[in-house]
Amino acid sequence: MDALHTDLYQLTMAAGYFHRGMTSRVATCELFVRRLPSHRRFLVAMGLERIVRYLEQLRFTDEQIAYLSTLPALADAMTPAFCDYLRSFRFHGDVWAVPEGTVFFPNEPLLRVTAPLIEAQLIETFALSAVNHATTVASKAARIVLAAGDAGVIEFGTRRAHPEAALDAARAAYAVGCVGTSNVEAGMRFGIPVLGTAAHMWTMAHPTEEAAFEGYVAVFPSAAILLIDTYDTLVGAARAAAVARDKLKGVRLDSGDLGALSVAVRKILDDAGCTSAKIVASGDLNEHRIAELRRAGAPIDLYGVGTDLVTSIDAPSLGGVYKLVEIDGVEPGAARVPIAKFSEGKATLPGAHQVHRFRDPSGKLARDVIALESEPIPAGAEPLLAPVVKRGVRLAPPEGLGAVRARVREQLGALPDALRQIDDAPQPGAPVAVDVSPALGALVEAVRARVVAGAR
Repeated sequence: MDALHTDLYQLTMAAGYFHRGMTSRVATCELFVRRLPSHRRFLVAMGLERIVRYLEQLRFTDEQIAYLSTLPALADAMTPAFCDYLRSFRFHGDVWAVPEGTVFFPNEPLLRVTAPLIEAQLIETFALSAVNHATTVASKAARIVLAAGDAGVIEFGTRRAHPEAALDAARAAYAVGCVGTSNVEAGMRFGIPVLGTAAHMWTMAHPTEEAAFEGYVAVFPSAAILLIDTYDTLVGAARAAAVARDKLKGVRLDSGDLGALSVAVRKILDDAGCTSAKIVASGDLNEHRIAELRRAGAPIDLYGVGTDLVTSIDAPSLGGVYKLVEIDGVEPGAARVPIAKFSEGKATLPGAHQVHRFRDPSGKLARDVIALESEPIPAGAEPLLAPVVKRGVRLAPPEGLGAVRARVREQLGALPDALRQIDDAPQPGAPVAVDVSPALGALVEAVRARVVAGAR
């Protein structure tokens, strides 16, 4: 049960809504990112499936309700009536979302929730946690995959993340194009190919390197990828070829000048007749180092990337926010009221929204328009948000990772060349034009005028 995976103030507000008689009011909230992190030209939406599963399973147990009653900040509100409300709590709202793997830009809603006010409030923290982390990792992994080109990338970062975060990271990395993960639990849970070799400890636990290689090949005759840099990489390559011969699937380099070593190792393997053996490189790799190796012509077939990928080390957090954009009137039957903030640097757009995406004649992304949900879809535009939950019920089975991978491949392929670059040149604002529709622009000014008049 994930009901308590939330911030305290979500529960205090929920209790406040309950005791103030606001349970029947309906709110619309949207999740979006205000600005791109440093070194990013685009983001890849991920974590949305996790939110749908959370909404399906969201319950408060008796044990959780008893615990909440012990919290000083909530004690006054934990009446029998409110405890009964929590005990019977279910999500009854509607959810629209962009499909996982969609490329997006600042201020574009990834998730739109229309639900009773308490329900819309309570899910905020979990929704942000799921999307912010998975999208951060997916967006970093996409850069690494783009840098690797035809070479494969293996996610190697489990030891650098919290165990549950490592699972989400493995899923996100595979979804955007990595060929596999070292995380065995992720393999079982998500159907991701699990890849790996042996550690230096295996070699050092044997009296000689030859003995270590012989032992490994004896146990894994059809999957022998040998780590060859424990002592001397070039000697290790020759020994691996001599010991494994036609059983050698590959070798791994984990240190040193990977470019020069990969060239020398490739020659040693080829001369020994191990022409089909792959070269795997690892060791503090990121998109910039991989790009350098590829420009230099390093004959590396697979890159194992750990720390930089799962921590998104150059941009380790994402400022996704979840904001109220519309609420029904106080009187029954009253029209919904568009809501916006106008605080400096934190302004929001009023009303429920859709994103219209336009492409150029070649199929490349050209511009996005944030419009009101009620506006018709213009000719030639793709609406990004689609319904996923209606009255609390999922509308379709979970999408397979294969479909998400195919979408990411198409989306990354549709990026203009300038957005596919991975250099760290500053990118002011959104790199693809993101405009608001005239109708939305007019609503912004109308709400601003209403707020200013109210303040006076």
